Amino acid sequence: MAGEVSAGGWRVIVPLLLSLAPVLCYAAAGNQVDVVKILEGKSANYSQSENFCYQKPYEPKWHDVWTKVQIRVNSTKMIRVTQVDSEEQLLEMESFNVLNLFSFLKEKLNDTYFTVDLNSNKTCIKVHVNEADTIYSVVLSRGFDPKLFLVFLLGLLLFFYGDTLSRSQLFYYSTGISVGMVASMLIVVFMLSKLLPKKSPFYMLLVGGWSFSLYIIQLVVKNFQGICSEYWQYLLGYLCIVGFVSFAVCYRYGPLENERSINLLNWTLQLIGLLLMYVGVQVRHVALSMMAIAFCTKQIEYPVYWAYSLYRKVFKARVKPSPPRLLTEEEYRNQGELETRKALEELREYCNSPDSQAWKIVSRIQSPKRYSYSENPRVMLYASRKERRGRENMIR
Repeated sequence: MAGEVSAGGWRVIVPLLLSLAPVLCYAAAGNQVDVVKILEGKSANYSQSENFCYQKPYEPKWHDVWTKVQIRVNSTKMIRVTQVDSEEQLLEMESFNVLNLFSFLKEKLNDTYFTVDLNSNKTCIKVHVNEADTIYSVVLSRGFDPKLFLVFLLGLLLFFYGDTLSRSQLFYYSTGISVGMVASMLIVVFMLSKLLPKKSPFYMLLVGGWSFSLYIIQLVVKNFQGICSEYWQYLLGYLCIVGFVSFAVCYRYGPLENERSINLLNWTLQLIGLLLMYVGVQVRHVALSMMAIAFCTKQIEYPVYWAYSLYRKVFKARVKPSPPRLLTEEEYRNQGELETRKALEELREYCNSPDSQAWKIVSRIQSPKRYSYSENPRVMLYASRKERRGRENMIR
């Protein structure tokens, strides 16, 4: 019994000591670490492993909404670069840490960059040199980022045109095909995970490590051009097959027709649009202000339209209509001749139709001979008032 208690106690003590090891080493090593300050526009060459930190010189303003601050590391040979948020984390990296056991997952590149968050007070990086004759430089650049502007513009379009897109068949099929391609990749990863042994350390690493997943994604993105150039046949075949299957599924179920489903899709697109607007702006309070303005503008659209319609009705009711323009004598004559020809043509068509009854028509007019002249388009018929009244009753 005592042995079992002792073994259980060690199972608790060992993880506790491992978790406290970074704290103990941090206290033993002191509270200072040698760092090199990164200044904008200045560059220097280094040959040893160094720690670098950048501290923002001022609070971001409204004109920095689409500004990108980037730290680029250029090296003649392979190096390993790690980004942290403070000098304390740099000091923890110098000491023993259980998480440092997975440092091999960090990609070794001789040309890499890090994007600095404008709202972060300090950003630090650690450059680890693998070979003795390595020379590298650290440069900080600031400028306009078109990607952020495009992300913000995409969010703006999704928010204001969500209702139109939710009813569009083109958007329905294109989105369905895209979702099908992404879902197929997830299905492939899930099937591969089922083939791995349950006790494999690689499987445990795959399940428990977001860092490994991000590493794989980063590796694929950086080598996407090489994959497309070398394996373009397989990539094209995969896209064609998955795209056709996704299109067939979308065609089978058809576009959304239920009004509630369309409203749900519209609200989802508007929510995604607001998130993209927030992500596409570096200054957080400016991003929130733009989101609030867009939301109020979208909601005020209908009341403003109703108020404008009411104003137009009231304004038209108060304004007296302008008197119509009188015809001249020549215009009156031309219009009379035109209407007379038109009426004679309609009467001629009715008389020639099988619905007309000649004996009934002749019995209702005084001069059948004058009526016969109306069948000739060159003869102008000037009937009496009684004859015109009889013809109107006949046509009715």
